Amino acid sequence: MAQQAGYSPSFKLPTEIMRLRRKRARSDSSGSTESPGQSRSSVAGTRPFSPGPLFKDQNPSRPGLKRRNPFATIENTYSPQKKLFIYDEHGGNGGPIHTEWAEKGGNDVTTAKEGSACGDGLMEKHLPEDEALLEKEEDDAPSLLLKSPGGIAPSSITPPSCTEYPADWSLKTRVLFTSPLSLSWAEQPKAQDEALGLTHSCRAQFSTLPHNLQDPKSCSELRCAFQQCLVYWQHPSLSWLSLFPRINAERAFSGKSSPWAQDAALQQSLMRDWSVSLSSLFSLLKSGLCPYFYVCSYQFTVLFRAAGLGGSDHITALVSPTTRGLREAMRTEGIEFSLPLVESQKKSRDDLGDEELKEKMCCDREDEEYNGDKGDSFSWLKEMGLQDKIRKPDGISIQLQREGQTTALDHKPESVVCVEGPHTFNLINFLINCKGLVAAAGSQTGLPPTLLAPTAFRGATMNMLKGRTMNVKSQVGSTHQNISTLELTGPILPSSLHAITTLLRLAQKGNFSAALYTHSPTAVLNVNTSKEQSSGGLVDLTGCGLLPASIHQLEQPATLCKSALTDVHMKNYSYAWKS
Repeated sequence: MAQQAGYSPSFKLPTEIMRLRRKRARSDSSGSTESPGQSRSSVAGTRPFSPGPLFKDQNPSRPGLKRRNPFATIENTYSPQKKLFIYDEHGGNGGPIHTEWAEKGGNDVTTAKEGSACGDGLMEKHLPEDEALLEKEEDDAPSLLLKSPGGIAPSSITPPSCTEYPADWSLKTRVLFTSPLSLSWAEQPKAQDEALGLTHSCRAQFSTLPHNLQDPKSCSELRCAFQQCLVYWQHPSLSWLSLFPRINAERAFSGKSSPWAQDAALQQSLMRDWSVSLSSLFSLLKSGLCPYFYVCSYQFTVLFRAAGLGGSDHITALVSPTTRGLREAMRTEGIEFSLPLVESQKKSRDDLGDEELKEKMCCDREDEEYNGDKGDSFSWLKEMGLQDKIRKPDGISIQLQREGQTTALDHKPESVVCVEGPHTFNLINFLINCKGLVAAAGSQTGLPPTLLAPTAFRGATMNMLKGRTMNVKSQVGSTHQNISTLELTGPILPSSLHAITTLLRLAQKGNFSAALYTHSPTAVLNVNTSKEQSSGGLVDLTGCGLLPASIHQLEQPATLCKSALTDVHMKNYSYAWKS
């Protein structure tokens, strides 16, 4: 058997093990010269059965003590409790396991280690060579388990902490914050705190908050900073109309007073003031005094970002959703743009294998030939004499069929358009002179698009997000837990959301959750437009009026693609989110 493949020389047959046992029993009964304290059967730290932990002061002659099983293996004697005990011995979290072993009569970890060290040394002295080898193999079995990946305790793996969530460029209509700690400090502010918050917002000043905030409600700097985070600037602003959102908001405008709807002179005056405000915003954007702004029309939304934001070193503008007519009009005005999502899909198709690519190209070529010859494919009708009885498609139908792929993008997220660099100035002129920017019929007739920005601009009105706090009870298991909530409504800008979460991180001691409600047409504004790695640090945005931490977050390239954040959770100062 020694020459067979896979045979282990240290393997002992049951007959050989029994022979060794009988030989040892005869030597013990014949009267050994060793003292009882030196005999193996009375050695402290040896195993009563194998494998298993070592016990002290054991005596085989004691009644009720289980003898060692000569046929024991890891598979039939290594219980899950002992496995947990060995994991705990090597640094796992073993508080409950210690208790379980104590109840079953086991020893603690230190005793097991000392007994193992003592027992192994004595067995090498007093056991025959074959049996010492057998015992050594049994002792090595737990160590082999510990070296395996399954022997690593899950509690010893600490998840990495995340101190920031990705930038979300979509506009939020509502945010609901919840926290086990009280949010009463965000209730109706004092007059002085509100005044300081508005003043700091206009002057782009930020209060220094204490690191160890014991009582948030008594901290005036915190309340002042919270009021500052609620500020946003809007044009036009009408007290009886909610001018955000504008897409699919016909019901919100119906029945409201609109004196400009039938007055052409009033419409021209509104558009004139709106053009001045838009030009002012773009000038601030170019000089780095305004980080970004939104143009919200009844058909699409435009996001202008300053150079250095979104991973780009140039001014960028995203328009979504678009139609084929709008894209053709932009090309006519000399505006160069790209379709980021369409290009990314085309790039992924280019990465396919050669066979799949050739097959796809062949199919496309056949479709083109079919579409190209479709208008002349009725010659067989003439041969049959049926040319006068069949109506042929006209040239317009054939042209529409060929342009099916182009119009299929209309009103979809894939129709998002990206304009970069100096072409953004042409886009501003296009928006000012575009007649289709203002609705010609419906409840939004004659009303210019809504301009939203985090900083002041010409003709803008300062508005504030509406907040409401409430204490509720939530069932957690069989008990009820008090939870404090803070609800914010309005056009919530990306910088406002980040500034508020920064305050909650400090005031709520790193434990809160946020449910985000996104204006769905703006979710695609999270598409990544950076074609190459940004140089970073070359664009100075310190004077744009945002927190340095918010600037750092918005400088990162977008990673959410065409989705938006729906939930943000912070636990023990570590972020987790869903999109």
